[in-house]
This record gives sequence, C-alpha cells and structure tokens, in this order.
Amino acid sequence: MPKAKLQVGILFGGCSEEHPISVKSAQEIARNLDPDKYEPYFIGITRDGAWKLCEGPAADWESGAHRPAALSPDRGVRGLLVFDQGKYETIGLDVVVPVLHGKLGEDGAIQGLLELSGIPYVGCDVQSSALGMDKSLAYVVAAGAGIATPNFWTVAAGEDIDADRLTYPVFVKPARSGSSFGVSKVANAQELPAALDIARRYDMKVLVEEAVVGSEVGCAILGGGTDLTAGEVDRIALSHGFFRIHQEDEPESGSDNSTPIVPADIPAESRARVQEVAKAVYRALGCSGLARVDLFLQDDGQVVLNEVNTFPGMTSYSRYPRMMAAAGVPLSEVMDRLVTGALALPLSLPLTPTEQADA
Repeated sequence: MPKAKLQVGILFGGCSEEHPISVKSAQEIARNLDPDKYEPYFIGITRDGAWKLCEGPAADWESGAHRPAALSPDRGVRGLLVFDQGKYETIGLDVVVPVLHGKLGEDGAIQGLLELSGIPYVGCDVQSSALGMDKSLAYVVAAGAGIATPNFWTVAAGEDIDADRLTYPVFVKPARSGSSFGVSKVANAQELPAALDIARRYDMKVLVEEAVVGSEVGCAILGGGTDLTAGEVDRIALSHGFFRIHQEDEPESGSDNSTPIVPADIPAESRARVQEVAKAVYRALGCSGLARVDLFLQDDGQVVLNEVNTFPGMTSYSRYPRMMAAAGVPLSEVMDRLVTGALALPLSLPLTPTEQADA
C-alpha cells in the first residue's frame, strides 16, 4: 500500500497590514511542497477576517467563489469545518502551516486557536510568538539572558514621554507590529509627537529606542531545542534612509531602499558571533520551528538585538529563504524539516483529572 500523504492546512492572508506579503509567502511555500508527500488544503483569510477554503493562494484568490471554512475547536475533529448550503463537512488535518505575518499571525493568536483545536502546527508556540511580537518584552527577556539590546522606553496609550530626556536620534516603533510599518527615525524633540502618532496607527503601545550605530545583519534559524541550524548571515546594504523591509504603499513589491547581501560581507569571526547570538536569542525566547533574528553588528564586534520575526516572510525576495538556501538548505527542505519537527512535538495539553490524581 502506498504511504498516505500528509494533509497539510496552509493558512494565509489575514487581517494585518502584511496581508499581501502573506499571500506571496504562501505562493512560494506552495511551489516548494513535495506533491508526493503532502496534500495541501489552502485556507485564505480575507482582510475582513473571513475564512475561505480555496484552490490556492493566487493573487486574485479573494474574487473567487469559495466555501467558508473554520478550524474546529473540537479536538475530536482535529481539522476543518467546511460549510455549504446549511451543511458542513469535516476535513482532518495532520498539521497546519500558519503562513501569517504580523498581528493575529505572529503574536500567538492563531497559535492559541491551533492549540485549542489539537492540531500540530509549524513554528513558534503561543508564548514565544507573543514575546517575539512585542519588541519591548523581547528586549527584557534577551537582556535577562545576557544579550545586548538598545536602550528603550515604552509609551502606553494615553501616556507621553519627556522628549528632553532622550539622546537623539531615536527610532519610534509600534511595539507589536510587523516589518517596518509605522517606524520613524526622529532627529530631535520637535519630531517626536508626529512619530508617536504614526506608530499609534498600528499599535497603541509604542517603543522609543536609541539608535544603534552598526551594520544591520540577520540570521535565519531552523529547528528546536539543541538541534538548531543557522542560515548564512546577511547584511542590509542601504541606498538611503533607514531599512524598510517593505514599501508601505505596495508592500508586496519588497524594499525600495535596501539590498540584502548574502552571505554578509563581514569577517568570519563576526559571522560566527552573529550566528551564536541569534541562536542565544532564539533559545531565550523559547522559539521553535523557525525564526529570523535581526541584529546590529557594531565596529567593536558587539552584537545587539534588533528584533525577532517568528514567522518571517517566505516570498521570492524574502531574507529567510535566501539565507537558508545560501547555507545549503532550499525551501523545500526547510518545509520538510518544519513539518517533521511540528509532528514530533507534543501539544501543550492540560492534565486530565485522572492524570492530576496520579501526579
């Protein structure tokens, strides 16, 4: 008997500002799933939050006639409920790949739903996703593990900050938003109020951090526990301004002011140090599956944390797959290893009353 294919749910789209990047990431993942191993089910989430079972993540997928679908919270189903004319059918899923970026995708929300549903899933768990998404919390945890971070302040909704206490330039960022949306570089106290307003379009919790002088570098990490693979380090070469991962008007077209150099044109000892710190950050936050750790490399060799992306972009121009490919791990192998790793992990289930009595 031929071995049954694994039924893989691919979630893409979503309600965040990174919706179009998610669609392109899903397109690239779909091209790199082995059809002899996997039977994919594509669940697109519209910008308004409607879930649709569709043929695939085509650019115009939302215009088609698709059946509504949802993850069943009933662990006896462990899969999809697909609705059609007042009736529903169930589709079992062996594993889910949440190809969702930004809010409700990388912040632990979808991971929590998958935990409730009892379905194994690729990537970081609820806790590490939430930590990675909130830059201020990531800094606190990383600093506790002895990893250098920028000096920073958090500004909650309704709060203000004394502009005269800051050493300029500073960066003002939404604390819990993806990519470079809502980020401003502030040169003086007069520019601070406008930058806070821009950041609050994306998150009412705002991060103000001192600028770090150094090269912007990144490292892709794959795996979990002690079995980690680091991709090649990249360096961001800027043409002007500060690094913007995506254009805000057309985010799916990539960056308009930067080019990632892979492998990074840095000394071998610096490359090794960046990989070492990236793994340390990954472990400190409790990451599993994959993440891209962005860092600053200073002239004296010091490596400083910038941010952690717990489900980084997987588009044809994205940094994570390029770094892994440069290390000899193509995206098809990345997906195989992610699925295998997800299926090997036990779901974080509460003890039953019987188990509690025996404990």
